Amino acid sequence: MAQNIYDNPDFFRGYCTLPRQTLGLAGAPEWPMVRRLIPDLAGKRIIDLGCGFGWTSRWMREQGAASVTGIDLSRNMIDRAIADTRDPAITYEIADLESVELPAAGFDFAFSALAFHYVADFARLIRAVHAALTPDSRLVFTIEHPIYMAATHPDWITDGDGRKSWPVNGYALEGERRTDWFAKGVVKYHRTLARTVNTLIASGFAIEALEEFAPTAEQIGETPALAEEVERPMMLLIRAHRT
Repeated sequence: MAQNIYDNPDFFRGYCTLPRQTLGLAGAPEWPMVRRLIPDLAGKRIIDLGCGFGWTSRWMREQGAASVTGIDLSRNMIDRAIADTRDPAITYEIADLESVELPAAGFDFAFSALAFHYVADFARLIRAVHAALTPDSRLVFTIEHPIYMAATHPDWITDGDGRKSWPVNGYALEGERRTDWFAKGVVKYHRTLARTVNTLIASGFAIEALEEFAPTAEQIGETPALAEEVERPMMLLIRAHRT
């Protein structure tokens, strides 16, 4: 079973203060790039893997999706999603992505935002998603970029010009990584970029797009703290075609 850190009171209290939780999709700087990867959703049955508070689930219904099923391991997340949703075509379920069972050909589009890096057995999950999608459908997901995850040293490196950066530690060493973020010992799983892409290909997906998020100058102007994110890619965004 995956670590259920989002039901840790200290973690959840801190997590709820993030702009992407107080402002929704408008508070997620990568959202414009993600939006460009999402296909036409009209009439589609959608699975939102790691749906969190349901921001994207609700947005996808606004784009004409026939139905959305949001799943998340966290009771806190699901309770909040249910409380904020007034749409009978959106349903939410508590489920562990490590072991989730999905109906064969039950969905026409799969989406996940910043959830897959919490899953140890990525290959099993991707095979399950492939089986749950109809032919000619898409999977779009975001994860922490493997370089970002490997750059988790507690100290900055500062060069002679005062420019700060992070060192990358053990990029080729895949597996469990622990970090302190709102709570101690948050468990994530590091995989190289090649491993992520090749797992998708081996499971029957064709890669259609791969993007590495970095903030624009305009975004940095609006939120100066985002300037740190140009030092290394923060997120990896992938669109894959289920043939």
